[in-house]
Amino acid sequence: MQKLSEKAIMGTVTDRKDKFLIVIGREYGSGGRRIGKMLAKALGIAYYDKRLLSEAAARMGYGANIFAEKDEKRPSAMRSLLSFCYGAPTANISDAPMSDEKLYECQSNVIRNLCESESCVIVGRTADYVMRDHPRLVSLFVHAPLEHRVKNIIRRGETDNEREAEQIAQRRDSARRDYYNYYTNRGSWGQASNYTLAFDASRIGDEAVVDIVKALLAKK
Repeated sequence: MQKLSEKAIMGTVTDRKDKFLIVIGREYGSGGRRIGKMLAKALGIAYYDKRLLSEAAARMGYGANIFAEKDEKRPSAMRSLLSFCYGAPTANISDAPMSDEKLYECQSNVIRNLCESESCVIVGRTADYVMRDHPRLVSLFVHAPLEHRVKNIIRRGETDNEREAEQIAQRRDSARRDYYNYYTNRGSWGQASNYTLAFDASRIGDEAVVDIVKALLAKK
């Protein structure tokens, strides 16, 4: 594949008034967050994950913990009912309890506000669904076989036990799937047709993913 220079990419994309957006869904341990950081650095744009989205939320007047409180977990049926009945009616507060649906609405508003003001990379938080009408959206899903993800989980020090690493990956994937499907009503977390591009991280290197996305952005 012919590589495009940073100058060519930036001249083609960021000199335009219309912003672009890259959102990344990922299986746990596949390296999606690492790829997101690489893309943001290569394109000279902002990168947002849970921590940085929380910081952005605080700057906008929301509670700084709104992205950490649920951590991509859908509410239980009972909690959802109680939240619906007793949740806080407003979003622009810091410490008061907030219903799960209101919390998700606040998260979505933060994401929309960021995407209106700048080009950026966002990891997780159903950003592909929240920003589905964005005219220059590129949505990615990064996946890999379980054994590949287990090695990554052990390499980054979460555990030194393969079986435990498998359980961590499966548990986190299940939580992400439930969260995504619950709030989007799509029932299609990880389904290739739901994304612009899907990558098997065990077969395609990080640098190749960056090159492919840069080439796509240049054409868009």
